[in-house]
Amino acid sequence: MDKVTLIATTTMGLEAICAREIKDLGYTDVTVENGRVLFEAELSAIPRANLWLRTADRIKVRVGEFKAFSFDELFEKTKALPWADLLPPDAEFPVIGRSVKSKLFSVSDCQAIVKKAVVESMKKKYKREWFDEDGPFYRIEIALLKDVATLTIDASGQGLHKRGYRALHNQAPLKETLAAAMIQLTTWNKDRPFADPFCGSGTLAIEAAMIGQNIAPGFNRDFVSEDWNWIAMSAGIKLGRKLKI
Repeated sequence: MDKVTLIATTTMGLEAICAREIKDLGYTDVTVENGRVLFEAELSAIPRANLWLRTADRIKVRVGEFKAFSFDELFEKTKALPWADLLPPDAEFPVIGRSVKSKLFSVSDCQAIVKKAVVESMKKKYKREWFDEDGPFYRIEIALLKDVATLTIDASGQGLHKRGYRALHNQAPLKETLAAAMIQLTTWNKDRPFADPFCGSGTLAIEAAMIGQNIAPGFNRDFVSEDWNWIAMSAGIKLGRKLKI
C-alpha cells in the first residue's frame, strides 16, 4: 500500500481554507466537498496532516466507497475490502455509523453488519476464528449518504481542535480550528502586532502566536494512529514530533 485517500473533515464553510493548507503541505490531488476535503497522498501524509492542519477537525483514511441499497450488499462489499492490509490481528476496531437520506437508515444494524463483515474478511486472511482486540485502536465509521456508503478509519483520535496546550480543560467559547481559520482569513502576518482586547480564554491570541512562530498545532498532543505499524514503517519513525515540513 503506497498511497491512501485521506479525508480531512471540517466545519462547514472552512473547506477552502483547509484545502489551501493541504496544498501548502505539498499535496495536489485535492477535492473539496461539503464539510470535508479529500486528497490522495502517501502514507506519511497521515502524521503530517494530523500534526500540521490547523482548520481540520479530524483526519480519516478512506477504506472504500460504494452504493448500498440492502444489508446483504453492505455486507458483501464491506467484506471485499482489504481490511487485513490495514488491521493487524490484535487490532481493536469498534464501528460507529450515521445514515442520511438512505434506504439503510438503521445505524445500529449497519454498524453490526460492518463489524461482522470486517471480522469475516480478517478470518480469511489470518486463518483464525477469534480476535481478542487487545492491540492498537482503529475506529471504523460507516457513513451512508443518499445510499452511498463510505467506510473510513479515524486516524486522529480526539478532535484536532484539542491542541494540547490547555492544562485546564474548560470549554472555550471558540474552537481552536475556527480561531485559526479566522486569523488566516485576515491580512495579519507575523511581522505585525496582534491584539484581541476581549480575549477571554485567549484562543485567538494563542492560535495567532502559533501561526506566527510556525508551530505545528498538533505539537503538544498524541494521535491514535501513532500505534499503527504500517504508518511507522512507511515514515521510518513513530509519528513523533520529527515530522516537519
